[in-house]
Amino acid sequence: MATLELIRIATRDSPMALAQAERVRTELGVLAPHLVTELVPVTTTGDTWLGDLSEVEGKGAFTKEVDAAVLAGKADLAVHCAKDIPADRPLPEGTVIAGFLKRDDMRDALIHPDGRTLNDLPPGTRIGTSSVRRIAQLAASHPHLHCVPLRGNANRRLDKLAAGEADALLLSVCGLQRINHTEVITEILSPETMAPPIGAGVLALQCREDDTATLTAVSSLNDPDTFRETTAERTLLHVLRGHCNSPVAGYATSHRNGDLSLRASVFTPDGKTVLNAHEWAGQLDPATLGTSVAVALLRQGARELIDNIAH
Repeated sequence: MATLELIRIATRDSPMALAQAERVRTELGVLAPHLVTELVPVTTTGDTWLGDLSEVEGKGAFTKEVDAAVLAGKADLAVHCAKDIPADRPLPEGTVIAGFLKRDDMRDALIHPDGRTLNDLPPGTRIGTSSVRRIAQLAASHPHLHCVPLRGNANRRLDKLAAGEADALLLSVCGLQRINHTEVITEILSPETMAPPIGAGVLALQCREDDTATLTAVSSLNDPDTFRETTAERTLLHVLRGHCNSPVAGYATSHRNGDLSLRASVFTPDGKTVLNAHEWAGQLDPATLGTSVAVALLRQGARELIDNIAH
């Protein structure tokens, strides 16, 4: 009997990341039942460091050690949240994105112990978040609220909320779905109320570029619409040279007629300046769309705004 093929999946060792990797295992099992998969949990700097991410390589702190496991041959495939993959620098040499899974809910959720909605929160309410994107948007739309730094995985943040370190939390809807904690959601915020980060709700599959066997095995997991959307978004962020302290938000949408649209915003950290751009494209290459929207923002002064933020 022939030996079954094995794919070792590297992932962060947080509960949410493990759940994400299990989703990949499940989908692979359906599409390629002959494959054997095993998880390779990795502790990352981003999971252990609870200070400012800019002090530990920014968002790369969540991906570097996982990518290293793949490059060292300890794993064959890395599963990342697309929003955690830095776009202001190339992928680690020797790796490539093999695909993006179908996008989950990209929206943010408010969690308030007493069930209040965002617009009902009284002045001085402490919102637990360390996201510069969320902080800037709240400063612009709800300046009477007070953001307090709160990092750690979703379970840890929920524990901190219960301990009274904040009065309310903002977390991603898809993250709460992945750890089966949607019952804590008080309100789901529309993208117009709280624009999502680049790559929100998307799981990325990354492997060695010369590993044709793994590339072929996982290619069937790629969702074409999500690939186009995420490519447009990541190109936007790359052209803007957005870093981990850049309050940049945006999302692309695939439409039934094949059109692709991209909406994006750049904020000052205090929310007092907001730059917006929104463009539609028919069958235009998604990278071209991302570049075009980024150029529209750069014409409004995004370069100076981003470069003036320390990182």
